[in-house]
Amino acid sequence: MAERTYGREVTRATTLGALRADGHVHRTVKEELRENLLAAMRSGEQRFPGIVGFDDTVLPQLERAVLAGHDLVLLGERGQGKTRLIRTLVTLLDEWTPVVEGCEINDHPYAPVCGRCLALLAETGEDLPVAWKHRSQRYGEKLATPDTSVGDLIGDIDPVKVAEGRTLGDPETVHYGLVPRTNRGIFAINELPDLAERIQVALLNVLEERDIQVRGYQLRLPLDLMLLASANPEDYTNRGRIITPLKDRFGAEVRTHYPLSLDSEVDLVDQEAQLAAHVPAHLVETVARFTRLVRDSPSVDARSGVSARFAVAAAETVAASALRRSAITGEEPAVARYSDLPAVVDTLLGKVEFEVSEEGNERQVLMHLLRRATVDTFRAHLAASDLSALLEKFDEGLVVETGDLVPGTRLLEQVGALPGLGHVLGQLGMADDVDSPAFAASALEFAMEGLFLNRRISKEEGEAAGGSRTLYGA
Repeated sequence: MAERTYGREVTRATTLGALRADGHVHRTVKEELRENLLAAMRSGEQRFPGIVGFDDTVLPQLERAVLAGHDLVLLGERGQGKTRLIRTLVTLLDEWTPVVEGCEINDHPYAPVCGRCLALLAETGEDLPVAWKHRSQRYGEKLATPDTSVGDLIGDIDPVKVAEGRTLGDPETVHYGLVPRTNRGIFAINELPDLAERIQVALLNVLEERDIQVRGYQLRLPLDLMLLASANPEDYTNRGRIITPLKDRFGAEVRTHYPLSLDSEVDLVDQEAQLAAHVPAHLVETVARFTRLVRDSPSVDARSGVSARFAVAAAETVAASALRRSAITGEEPAVARYSDLPAVVDTLLGKVEFEVSEEGNERQVLMHLLRRATVDTFRAHLAASDLSALLEKFDEGLVVETGDLVPGTRLLEQVGALPGLGHVLGQLGMADDVDSPAFAASALEFAMEGLFLNRRISKEEGEAAGGSRTLYGA
């Protein structure tokens, strides 16, 4: 059976002789990554699927590191997509690669390195059994926790094998760690500075001499892998550090960042959020603006950062609030409104590290920033809209009661016929939903909140049974 990968035919040979007959060429992992990246560039394929906002900054640096054959460190604050970016590199490996059947460290049939495979080659010759490994199985990852040991990463003596009768000097008594088990693949260490310095020393040979040392064994296993690490700048300099000889052995250091534009922030939420209800685009944009304002706020500890997961969790919470209203009131479909937004503040307080001077004011800080985000979104979409019909109703004494448990139909009934509501829906990206009360209520409520924040109408907030209560025009 043959499969095509990056323009090459891969035939599933089952013996070394058949593999040679098929003309298979042995390439190192870094050669494989380089050639497949070049092939993807030439064909215009998407090279890093699922990565948002790095096209002109991080990805060119990463591509240069891959083309140079460098091991690298990704340096950036929490929630910037470092791990996601590392994992996408797996897609640049060949879809299938041959290994010696049963080998713990994925030896290539042309160049086995472990004692077992060398002995098996001497015994079977061209009949050496060959298996095929998918690229998804050629990736290893370890979170650097304080209890990580050299045995976890490199290997140690296996007492079971010793108990079976092998002598301590026999290399077959070695239980390989995660790094050699990812031989001929990609291995990543997350939060490398958290790895104890004495454990980092064990990686020196892996990066420079490309081999491993286990205890006192006369064991040299030339490893073929790409080693990557992620680190937080704060950890990098204070809580932990990457030892100087190890930093020197990494070929490249690539800095990541949070989305630089509002569009990228919105795209990231759209891609990552698992929404249980419909969240209109203007509310997703408000969540994205809110996230960026929190990130830039002097009240928030900039050293800890505000993760992209903040915006994702906020959008999911807004959707959950809309779904709750739908279940309790029977409103269908479940569509988020502005009254669902304040619920994110209490949910997300734990995701933000505030400056000491703001102790006790955390909720007020986030509510203020949420209002600013709402104003900015309102001005971006509705500042030029004619809302005079709505304002006239409030001038005539209209009072509208709403809240996170008030159905959209009830909200619309209080306002009555409103010229220009269809235009508002269109400006907010809901022109196709003009006949849906739930969507119309979402647009109307956002318009009323925008008018209040621009000091055109009044508002009174309070609590209601099981939810919030807001009176516009009170």
